Amino acid sequence: MGILQTIVAVLIPPLGVFWKKGFGFQFFLSILLTVVGYLPGVIYALYVVVLSKD
Repeated sequence: MGILQTIVAVLIPPLGVFWKKGFGFQFFLSILLTVVGYLPGVIYALYVVVLSKD
C-alpha cells in the first residue's frame, strides 16, 4: 500500500481500485458505489487498496 494509491482512492475511488486490482468486478462495483454515493465509493476503494494482499 502506497500513500499515492491511498490518495487516489480518496479522490477518485474507481481509479484507485483499478490501479490495485485491474479491470474486473471490483472495478465495476467501485464505479457503482461511487455513482450511488461518493462516500460508499471511497470506503470501498480504501478497503480494497489498504486491505488487499496483492
